[in-house]
Amino acid sequence: MTSLKKHSGISWNWCHDMNGLEEGVEFLPTMNTKKLEKRGPKRWIVVVIVVSICLLLSLLVGLLVWHFKYRAVLVQKPYNGHMRLIGSRFIDAYENSSSPEFAALAKNAKNMVRIESCISNGKLGSNLSLFVPFPHSEGSVIAYFMSMFSVPKYKLDALDNAIANFRSLNLAGLGKLRKQEFQVESLTAFRNCKYALHAKEGKVISFTTPGFPNSHYPPNMRCFWALRADANMVISLTFTTFEIEPCHLGEDFVKVYNSLSPVEERSLVKLCGSFDISYNLTFISSQNVLLVMLSTDARGRFPGFKAEFFQMPKMTSCGGVLKGVSGNFTTPYYPAFYPPNLDCVWNIEVPEDKNVKIRFNEFYLEDPGDASNSCPKDYVEINGVKYCQPSKGFVVMSKTNRITVRFHSDSSHVDNGFSAEYLSFDSNDPCPGKFTCKSGRCIKKELRCDGWFDCPDASDERNCSKFSLLALFDCTKNQFRCHNNWCKPKYWLCDTVDDCGDNSDELQCGCPPDSFKCSNGNCIPMRQKCDGKADCKDGSDEGECGSAATVSCQAYTYKCRNNMCVNKRNPECDGAADCSDNSDEENCNCGLREYSKQSRIVGGMDSNLGEWPWQVSLHVKSEGHVCGASLISNKWLITAAHCFVEKNYIKYNEPSLWTAYMGLLDQQNRSNSLVQKRAIKRIISHPHFNDFTYDFDIAVMELASPVTFSKEIRAICLPDATHEFPTGKNIWVTGWGRTEETGPGARILQKAEIRVINQTMCESLLPNQLTAQMMCVGVLTGGIDACQGDSGGPLASIEVNNRMFLAGIVSWGDGCARRNKPGVYTRVTKLRTWIKQKTGL
Repeated sequence: MTSLKKHSGISWNWCHDMNGLEEGVEFLPTMNTKKLEKRGPKRWIVVVIVVSICLLLSLLVGLLVWHFKYRAVLVQKPYNGHMRLIGSRFIDAYENSSSPEFAALAKNAKNMVRIESCISNGKLGSNLSLFVPFPHSEGSVIAYFMSMFSVPKYKLDALDNAIANFRSLNLAGLGKLRKQEFQVESLTAFRNCKYALHAKEGKVISFTTPGFPNSHYPPNMRCFWALRADANMVISLTFTTFEIEPCHLGEDFVKVYNSLSPVEERSLVKLCGSFDISYNLTFISSQNVLLVMLSTDARGRFPGFKAEFFQMPKMTSCGGVLKGVSGNFTTPYYPAFYPPNLDCVWNIEVPEDKNVKIRFNEFYLEDPGDASNSCPKDYVEINGVKYCQPSKGFVVMSKTNRITVRFHSDSSHVDNGFSAEYLSFDSNDPCPGKFTCKSGRCIKKELRCDGWFDCPDASDERNCSKFSLLALFDCTKNQFRCHNNWCKPKYWLCDTVDDCGDNSDELQCGCPPDSFKCSNGNCIPMRQKCDGKADCKDGSDEGECGSAATVSCQAYTYKCRNNMCVNKRNPECDGAADCSDNSDEENCNCGLREYSKQSRIVGGMDSNLGEWPWQVSLHVKSEGHVCGASLISNKWLITAAHCFVEKNYIKYNEPSLWTAYMGLLDQQNRSNSLVQKRAIKRIISHPHFNDFTYDFDIAVMELASPVTFSKEIRAICLPDATHEFPTGKNIWVTGWGRTEETGPGARILQKAEIRVINQTMCESLLPNQLTAQMMCVGVLTGGIDACQGDSGGPLASIEVNNRMFLAGIVSWGDGCARRNKPGVYTRVTKLRTWIKQKTGL
């Protein structure tokens, strides 16, 4: 019989050796067939038995591996809470965790919190840490604690049940845990760092994340800063620098609690990403404690934050009586975040022969967990109506000379609050010489029934139909009457945007049933969509067909580096490799911003530092800011050619006249260390630029030396020649130009959101003035546009994955922000080949 051996270096395998035995049996010489016939079944029985043993052993080994490696794997689960220690007086030594007094208090607390004793099926490893205690009332101390359990996964349910039972237990002679403040915060394992800081009278105390600013904060960590003030004082906390992992990239965040226990019911705010120094990150406690928590994941590391805090007297009253013809009032500590657990009442009274109205200039009470209009958390209440949704410039009116404004904040999630003013008015003529909106706002009479929403509630465009008994106006011959009787300009018909509000301006603009509407407005049979052939002249029927497919090259298809073409619309830098050589995903280090927030800018608003890192300010010696530009690489800018036209015998095409500022926000703070200043090496204007028509209004500038990219300085992406920016798409324009047509230039970089306007419509508004190299973008209602000084600046479009592409260059317009006069921009896609020839990009 074949012997079984254990080979050197190879562990014995029952199944392997039995296969060898079978082969030996199969090749034995047959001398006596009868004997073999009798012995055959016995051998098969042996084989079956051994194989069964092999399977049983394998199953046993698998069970053991599962039990010890997977079922018994330990996970960490923290619990947080606090307890009131009756009979203990607070002493200063409790603030020092190394003192004998603190050690004794911690020992007593640990003896009381023996949660593992509540679990009947075995003890669980726990590690209880005591946070800083603080005085609660005469003869008592509040002790905050965190208990970390290391338990097998299969015991997690038992642990949760134990916690539930523990909450209901009375701690004999020592009070009990307050309801709902012993909560599970996280199921993830983490390393801890804990700091206890006490405010000092008249002093500001600073603290930072570990290593700030010389190194990044560590991964997989939970850090706590327990902030404490004297009795009857509150804490003002401000983050002066804040830069952690962007919200959409990971799970790093900072939370501020109105407590020393990190329970969600006391969470004031959750922060992630980056904020520039102009953003107000000040938080006020409602008592003499705050807790700051930093939680980091295993991914990217970032600098962290620097914060400072101080104590101040607790506010004893909120609201009050306001009398007079007019006045102002705000939430407490505005523009800082208002405190939690607050109720304020303002009783406002104006002269008896007048009525009163409240106008909110800023209003931010939004709770991140509430999207309803019922306002169950923080709210303002006037005339029995609650307001809580973010808004700006809304008005509430009273029918008498008195009005009461109530403000309420609950225990969690705070915001900037509101800034308001009260005004007296004549009830018989609330808006002398003007039209009164239903909301109470006053607008010019000539804006009534002109097709534009000037009132926030659109009441200036209601009842404009001649069929209405209340109508005093009718739609003009150049207007279209919507089904809801609003009047809209006829050139807004079929522009793919719902301007009427009931979509009636877009009805009967489509194709027949079973047809597909091309981007150019033509109709084709639906069966021709995604059939591999471009039946629409613009190829739009083949542009959105799921995964990209290789097709024959046309004017509208994207060409890869290997000269193959794909039918996908706008495939560049979208995160998907559509080209077989992956060339559509190359050179994509552009168009992204690190900051969390979000020519001619009229009707715009201030930008934040680093919000538009490709924005460049071009200065001329002795003139200051003259034009804008966009950074497209570390040494190339793109701008408008008309900036370099000779004027008053000054040759503006001379590079030595110009200086470029990158990373600039405030024109009066160009010496900021974040700003990079460069001379210009050369200026290349398009050879076909026409300084009369502004056709081919584009130029590139080479910097004398490359810039260093930073959070405040980045390049914007250049679109492919086939990239589409469809009608109705919202796009951003930025610059330091005039904020009014005849006004001064802006000091702070301005931003405005406008939308792409149908080219045919634009040609009807600006007849015989547009070329193929131009695009119209703006808001036809007026009020938002670019203006003198913004020329050459970027028109930036947000594409897939929040990556921004340069859609246009600020070029020209008929005035600034005039109605029916959109801005005209150089269409970058039409000049993409020329840009590549001159810059290599």
